[in-house]
Amino acid sequence: MLKDGQVVTVSCAEGETEHVYEGRLTIEVERVSVKDLQRPKTAIMMNIGNPEEAFRLSFLPNEGVGLAREEFIIANAIEVHPLALVEYERLDDPQLKAQIDRLATGYVDRTEFFVDKLAQGIGMIAAAFYPKDMIVRLSDFKSNEYANLIGGRRYEPKEENPTLGFRGASRYDDPRYRRRSRSNASLFVESDMGLGNVKIMIPFCRTAEEGRRVLDEMARYGLRRGERGLEVSLMCEIPSNVLLAEEFPPSATASPSARTILRN
Repeated sequence: MLKDGQVVTVSCAEGETEHVYEGRLTIEVERVSVKDLQRPKTAIMMNIGNPEEAFRLSFLPNEGVGLAREEFIIANAIEVHPLALVEYERLDDPQLKAQIDRLATGYVDRTEFFVDKLAQGIGMIAAAFYPKDMIVRLSDFKSNEYANLIGGRRYEPKEENPTLGFRGASRYDDPRYRRRSRSNASLFVESDMGLGNVKIMIPFCRTAEEGRRVLDEMARYGLRRGERGLEVSLMCEIPSNVLLAEEFPPSATASPSARTILRN
């Protein structure tokens, strides 16, 4: 319909559908300087899933990252079930090992592939928003989501309702997954990037005792609440978190830098 020399106006300012108008339409440009915007009393923090978007998004007005999900990095940068990497040498499936080899090229220790990729993703988000707080939530994949990772069906139970099943904090203290939680701890201990703005959030913690066991498991691998300013948050998402809020760790003797925050 367009002809050489024809004057038209192309507009993408009206939503998802672009329009082409005949002739040269007048336009109005309104510029708003974000540096002059007043900040609200409530700290507006961002949810970040994709590390590659972190630096671009960091230029928007914000008070840091309130939720960075490990799941996105695991699903897109790692793709392999963590236990398939831990048990790589004992795998009896040549096709599965070939898939892992393709992804983890250059890594003799396949668990280091998991640690490095996760550290790079989290480190990129933390660097983009430094020195503002960046709260990373430990993996909260449900069993059906873990099963969809490469090699995942070998290790995951089949649950009628994965939403209320084997997920969140219950995995970190489970004997089947303690080796995997070591990789999680190693992420923060071994990736010495000098980024002290990373905070940890524990997801789907059903009981106060479960929370204490997770903290103990983290401490076994050098990830101790309160050391080097490490803060640990608890996601407030199930009724017990509200009804038993005062029973969840830490005790009243915990230092301010080691506080556990109930976040909604």
